[in-house]
Amino acid sequence: MRSLLPLALLLTIFDATYGIRVPFEVRTDVPPTHLARRAIDIGVKNIGNAQYIGNVTLGGVPARVLLDTGSSDLWVSFPDAQPSSTDLGEAITLSYAVGAATGEQLLDHLGKKSHENAGNAHSTTVEIGDYKVDNQAFRKSFVGFVVFAPHYSSVLVGNTSTFSSNIHTQGYDGLLGLGPNKGSVIYKKLDGHTGDTTLTHIFQQNTNADAYITFLLDRKNGPTQSFTGHLTISEVTPGFENITSMPELDVDTVNKLLGSDQHWQALTDKNTGIIGPDGNPISVSSIVPSAPDGTYVAVFDSGFTFSQVPRDVSDAIYGRVQGAVYDEKNEYWTVPCGQYLNISLGFGGRQYPVHPLDTVDDNFAAKDANGNRVCIGAFQPITSAFSLLGHYDMILGMSFLRNAYTLLNFGTWANGASGEHPFIQLSSVTDSAQARKDFITTRLGGTDTISDPKWALLPADQMQKSPVSAEEKKKKYQELVLSRWPYILVGCLIAVLLIVGFCIWRCCCSAKAKARKAAKKRKSKVGQLFSTEPASTAYLPLEAPHKGGHSPGFSPGGQHGHSNSQFSLPSQHHDHASQHYGGGGAASDYYNSSGGEQKHFDNQYPPSQQYHGAAPHHGYAQ
Repeated sequence: MRSLLPLALLLTIFDATYGIRVPFEVRTDVPPTHLARRAIDIGVKNIGNAQYIGNVTLGGVPARVLLDTGSSDLWVSFPDAQPSSTDLGEAITLSYAVGAATGEQLLDHLGKKSHENAGNAHSTTVEIGDYKVDNQAFRKSFVGFVVFAPHYSSVLVGNTSTFSSNIHTQGYDGLLGLGPNKGSVIYKKLDGHTGDTTLTHIFQQNTNADAYITFLLDRKNGPTQSFTGHLTISEVTPGFENITSMPELDVDTVNKLLGSDQHWQALTDKNTGIIGPDGNPISVSSIVPSAPDGTYVAVFDSGFTFSQVPRDVSDAIYGRVQGAVYDEKNEYWTVPCGQYLNISLGFGGRQYPVHPLDTVDDNFAAKDANGNRVCIGAFQPITSAFSLLGHYDMILGMSFLRNAYTLLNFGTWANGASGEHPFIQLSSVTDSAQARKDFITTRLGGTDTISDPKWALLPADQMQKSPVSAEEKKKKYQELVLSRWPYILVGCLIAVLLIVGFCIWRCCCSAKAKARKAAKKRKSKVGQLFSTEPASTAYLPLEAPHKGGHSPGFSPGGQHGHSNSQFSLPSQHHDHASQHYGGGGAASDYYNSSGGEQKHFDNQYPPSQQYHGAAPHHGYAQ
């Protein structure tokens, strides 16, 4: 995600503007060589509660840059004097949440149209306060800049001075991304560490200091606020030292394959992540597949003027206000400026109240259809910045960040494996009781009429719902698929493995069945072969010789028997047997002399025909 850069200030110039869009080209090739180490506190200028700007110097030329925790790259458009720098020869286009760079004409609907300005990447010395980094890669714009105005067409010009609402007249010349190295487009495009972010160079060459930044955003028109804005590197703003004792919110990391979409993001508390104006938790389902039930993933992004929240959350905050109207053109709620709404967000077991002057914004002279002054609901339905990959539910911009001093610890993002897991710490700077008094003073003329019936919330069953566009519905369907691609991929692989395994199993079963069938067929053929042989050839073991001098199984004269004959010998066997049984009569006694009929063994023969030798023999005499 690239930040939707300053949203609200442009509303005073255009009828409906949400930020700026800066696609550009980059070149770079020389590694950084020098860093002057010193922790520093940088003053931050607040322009209309819409932009927070710090000063940097590039190649000896000062520049005003937006401080953006939602992106990681540094780019500058110099209106007059150009810095001394090296053109490094790698073209890159950077785009932000409002869309991608597509050409010369800025198209005219939120996030659907875009603009491009030519520019090259250069390297030069960058100074931030007392920090000095040599050969820092940055994007340098020569041709112009792009302002994203969702309902007006703009033209890319060759000189920013010809554009009536150019970024320079709005108070800045570029942008300093404060996100992780892995989110940098320049870093991915260039070899080695040439394209490392400015903060990465500072942390890597300043290893004795902790790798963290803090920022404090002040509020214009806050009657009792006592501080101004600050950005610090590796030190804490004096008077806010308690930040280091606040709960450490582990950064919710995205899939490594999608590291470019990594931001400063953390989980809200379970079931109390957002407390609505009626004092009850607002409950909606997270689109992040890995988020525990009852929690949301929130990005902390100082580049958004209005916080971007799920539509149902925005409706729950503003839809019960009497006189609330949803502006479909600008895609935010408008409410009466005297409407007091007290909401809070929960992180790390603590509630962080949002000042009612931030919840209902009166910085941009908004008017309703009748020309009456109205205020803007600063927790806007998330549309153009909706996460199609399902990495986060909401983006907490300036309307929330003014209420918490914020520390962002880079941990392993700066120090590699030796560092801690990146984390976020928040220290509330808004006291609910004092905030109520501030609201009464600023919006109600000092008279407490908050309890008047006209400010009472409507019953929940009368809550208005903002319309969902066809484009938004399409994005939600896309998110359902894209955010779950790892699970879908694993499911598909498992399905393929199951299908392949089933096919192999079926092939094995089929082969075994065929083998059994073939074996059965062979066995059947063998059985048929034996069953067709004559009965006289069937085998039975020879019995012991019977008494009476006859041996069964031989026919006199070597003839086969015909009735129950089982085994016959030719005549030479008969002669041989006769010799062993004492002449020719011993063996021939097994047969009838008259009919040649073969007799049965043992008791089947009369005693006069049985053999009565000394010892029984099996078959033949020894």
